[in-house]
Amino acid sequence: MTKPYIFITRSLPEEIVTPFQEKFNVKMWDSEEQPVDREVLLEEAGKADGLITMLSDQVDEELLSRGKQLKVVANLAVGFDNIDIKTAEKNGITITNTPDVLTETTADLTFGLLMATARRLIEANEYVRKGDWENWAPLLMAGHDIHHKTIGIVGMGRIGEAVAHRAKGFHMNVLYHNRSRKKEAEEKLGAVYKPFDELVTQADFVVCLAPLTSETKGMFHKEVFKKMKSTAIFVNASRGDNANEDDLYQALVDGDIAGAGLDVFENEPISKDHPLLSLQQVVALPHIGSASVDTRKAMMNLCLENVQLVLDEQEPKTNVTS
Repeated sequence: MTKPYIFITRSLPEEIVTPFQEKFNVKMWDSEEQPVDREVLLEEAGKADGLITMLSDQVDEELLSRGKQLKVVANLAVGFDNIDIKTAEKNGITITNTPDVLTETTADLTFGLLMATARRLIEANEYVRKGDWENWAPLLMAGHDIHHKTIGIVGMGRIGEAVAHRAKGFHMNVLYHNRSRKKEAEEKLGAVYKPFDELVTQADFVVCLAPLTSETKGMFHKEVFKKMKSTAIFVNASRGDNANEDDLYQALVDGDIAGAGLDVFENEPISKDHPLLSLQQVVALPHIGSASVDTRKAMMNLCLENVQLVLDEQEPKTNVTS
């Protein structure tokens, strides 16, 4: 009997894939860093029973229509805005993602990015490495306090709650905005719900953790940045398209806000010539929110387990629906 065929769009560690090869015919793209060629992906989609994709892979109507025997697409991410969910459902293709396993790791990174931006850690590190540190000065690399300040979290999902939990350890006041109230988070963490416009005017740190939707796309724009405190720091660890980068750059240049910590960008990878990278008050990371070894391996295993469950005609662990 022919084994079901699974195609993986990046090279994953052999120790992760090997346990599944007894039951499945598994093929991987030969690079970990370079994305699969689009034509190759379309060709593989036409042959595969299951695909394991990255957030950078466009799983659109064109691809899904090629999948004559495709039963499942497992996205190696919690987000799935790269996937045409409605077309997948119409074609009877199951879509899965990797929530939960990356929550704490992404929250660590988000709070670390907030701290690095506020306390100018990257800038200070470069200052030492360049040999510029010759004397002590009263305001040398002076940044912004974090403790006892107000954090405003936009998008109070699992990661948002985990960030709020970390903020309480720094005795921060926690405000949040979400599509729906989170009563449990309010009771457990003392988080206070605020309308979006109120949150951005009151918070010292505005942290975007909202999923990318038609409602959230471009939600941080010129007028919003002008409403924020001039001492406020904006942190985006969700999706780059949630913020207008031109408006963010201008807000930083004009002093409407004090700094930005960014793990995501409108176009990734961001160009080294991007105007935001010319500003010292910007900390830029290469979309590494969930990038710890343990978490990434857990995400890979979850993808493969979901594919196996679907191909065994069972319910996947983390199904995505429209």
